[in-house]
Amino acid sequence: MFAMVAVGLAILLPMAVAGTNLAILHQIPEGHVGVYWRGGALLNTISGPGFHLMIPFLTRVEPIQVTIQTDQVMNIPCGTKGGVMLEFAKIEVVNRLRKNYVYETILNFGVHYDKTWIYDKIHHEINQFCSGHTLQEVYIDKFDQIDEMMKEAIQRDCTQYAPGIEIIGVRVTKPTIPHSIARNYEIMEEERTKVLIAVEKQKVAEKEAETLKKRAVTDAEKDAKVSEILMSQRVREKESIKRQQEIENEIFLAREKSLADANFYRVMREADANKLKLTPEFLELKFIEAVGNNSKMFFGEKLPNIVLDQRLLGNYFGPENKKQIS
Repeated sequence: MFAMVAVGLAILLPMAVAGTNLAILHQIPEGHVGVYWRGGALLNTISGPGFHLMIPFLTRVEPIQVTIQTDQVMNIPCGTKGGVMLEFAKIEVVNRLRKNYVYETILNFGVHYDKTWIYDKIHHEINQFCSGHTLQEVYIDKFDQIDEMMKEAIQRDCTQYAPGIEIIGVRVTKPTIPHSIARNYEIMEEERTKVLIAVEKQKVAEKEAETLKKRAVTDAEKDAKVSEILMSQRVREKESIKRQQEIENEIFLAREKSLADANFYRVMREADANKLKLTPEFLELKFIEAVGNNSKMFFGEKLPNIVLDQRLLGNYFGPENKKQIS
């Protein structure tokens, strides 16, 4: 029983003080790896997440994060090319230590490798940038480029000297400048805003004028198109009336021609009939009928002068009567 209690205490006591060098059993959290020192020398043993055993008092363990992490560098002073002092309140560096470079990085730069290659490096690069640029460039003109410039500068040196460190991104906040200078920038920004507002108003007015012009052109084109359609419609109506009149004229001419042809044919037939009818015998008969129907009587030595068809008289009177009449 005593032996069992002794063994239990030997196991539970180190676990109770886990996280210190006295623990036999220790835990590495997810997203980290464990690195070990024995007698102050870094061991090349790298453990993953979970529970692990080590020799207490002789071995020391540190969990090293190998997932993406964000380091915040605070209160970075710098002086511009013109001598104006600025201060960046916060710069965030998103980085990651590659798992297969953990041993080499910790061996060369220690557990706090990020102080050398991120915190100190940010201070250095920001001061280098400020000293080579004016306040206008740092605060306004090239401020949007600082993020990318810092990222490229840090990654370039890390790639050369600490290849296990990967810089994913850098976020730089607006620097703090002296109040008097900040007020000048505010005034300048107000004036610039007024100019932009005036320009936008001018653009709006020009756009409205252009819209009215386009609307007027559209209305004019629409009216012209309507007039053209109405004119075309009137022309078609006139052409239709003209065509209708031509058809009526053609019908009238055809009818009149038919009537004339019929009348001509009738007259010609009557002429042909009369030609056949007006024989000397028929004429003589008509003459006798006409003379016989005349009720006038003439007395005296001299008869009235009348014109007679000699052919009828020749047929009616003999040669003796002709001589007597003449």
